[in-house]
Amino acid sequence: MSKKYAFGPVPSRRLGRSLGVNNIPFKYCTYSCIYCQLGLTRHKIITRREFFPWRDIVADVLRRIKEIGDDNIDYITFVPDGEPTLDINLGREIDLLKENTSISIAVITNASLLFNDDVRNDLMIADLVSVKIDAISPTIFRTINRPHHALVHEEILDGIQIFSRDFRGKLITETMLVSSVNDNATEIEKIAKYIRLINPSKAYIAIPIRPPTESWVKPPTEERILEAYNIFQRYLGTRVELLIEYEGENFGLGKDPISDLLAIVSVHPMKLEYAYELLQKSGFDPCKILEKLIKEDKIRIVKYKDSKFILRKFKEITK
Repeated sequence: MSKKYAFGPVPSRRLGRSLGVNNIPFKYCTYSCIYCQLGLTRHKIITRREFFPWRDIVADVLRRIKEIGDDNIDYITFVPDGEPTLDINLGREIDLLKENTSISIAVITNASLLFNDDVRNDLMIADLVSVKIDAISPTIFRTINRPHHALVHEEILDGIQIFSRDFRGKLITETMLVSSVNDNATEIEKIAKYIRLINPSKAYIAIPIRPPTESWVKPPTEERILEAYNIFQRYLGTRVELLIEYEGENFGLGKDPISDLLAIVSVHPMKLEYAYELLQKSGFDPCKILEKLIKEDKIRIVKYKDSKFILRKFKEITK
């Protein structure tokens, strides 16, 4: 039986129905992030090469599309068991897929090789690119991402900026916050200022929600998450969203106010008075609903400066 490179589609708030492409074997990467759900990087490399026959990758993706139908897929997403840009044939694969399907192409990259002209050129033909920006300070970068020894953080940041100026597709960022590593206000502000420079359509703040490589890795407190959200919002406005467990997509209150409210506060912390107003307009008793959600450990009410906010309460990660 031939190797399968396509998987899914899987639901994603960022990408809708995403058909995954695994173009890198486990686990070849440029980083060995402390929070990675796949475990330690076995092969930490920065040299691009062919891992699998590129035509076989494309053929398997097209086979899977034929099975489930174009209408059931929003994105073909390169999100493998390692860093997708290590694949020297990535540009060829995207190009051939675009010749054979009208489905948008996304690449989820840690951005570590964007200082390389060839990598930027390969990604330039994608429809959406997600880049990882977990730190600006070199020491924190080395602590959280544990990069290949030859990588220079300043070159990586410069490469992202160059790419962002030339890329005509949709650019999004993701920042993973880890307690006592990169969740202090000073570092968060540096990250937000930098992200503003590259002008993404969305800036996502994530936390570890799956068992991480290092057992000591913990998500920040809800207070820290709220602080980070507010700092990001100061620089990026409404483009900031949280990724802290719940993958809801509907942001209006309908027949199920509890599920709808949880969906909203998983993405955007909501002022307490606004939640009251929304629930009342929908004909519900705000006190009863909020009390129930707090009792069930699904939300927390957190004070930030002079206001109170509702924030989704995340579950502790366990091995």
